[in-house]
Amino acid sequence: MLEARDLTIRHLGPMRLSVARGVCIALSGPSGAGKSLILRALADLEPNGGTVTLDGIERERFSAPEWRRQVGYLAADAGWWAATVGEHMADTDAARALLPRLHLPDDALAWAVSRLSTGERKRLALVRLLIQAPDFLLLDEPASGLDPEAAGAVDTLVQAHQAAGAGILLVTHDVHQRDHLADRLLTLRDGTLAATTASDTRSRVEAPA
Repeated sequence: MLEARDLTIRHLGPMRLSVARGVCIALSGPSGAGKSLILRALADLEPNGGTVTLDGIERERFSAPEWRRQVGYLAADAGWWAATVGEHMADTDAARALLPRLHLPDDALAWAVSRLSTGERKRLALVRLLIQAPDFLLLDEPASGLDPEAAGAVDTLVQAHQAAGAGILLVTHDVHQRDHLADRLLTLRDGTLAATTASDTRSRVEAPA
């Protein structure tokens, strides 16, 4: 269980939020409400107050690399720092195995980062995250800007990791993706979180923990 108690971030909170393994929670709200800030705070990339725990163990007891390996964060526009795609992959064999599942060719790891399209960057950043096999995925608009086929491939891969036991906190403006993937729905508005509903998941919504 990934849990935050009395979480405060800038103007947000205090909030309480929990994500169980094998569960996908979609976080919605107006643009600028602070959804991305919540993901970054949980990933320990944004200053925040309160207590964040993983299976009851406080985040401060983990080293930063170990926390981010178990609580993996995908930014809406992930950063790239080396010249080629493969240089960013901790396990190139595992990365190569995921490429066809996202409709990417076998030689994509040899590509120069400078030649990547927005959609290629988005999918390859997801590969970079998933090969680390995090227990929890914090996903910020993972399929934005993708064509329907590529977006569907992203959804299928995310679902596979959820089925394998990963907990997921998903920020998306795509109503179809939200209703397709989410087991629970939360809305962020005026700095607070509340349960909400959507047409395809109404029966599965629970109150925030």
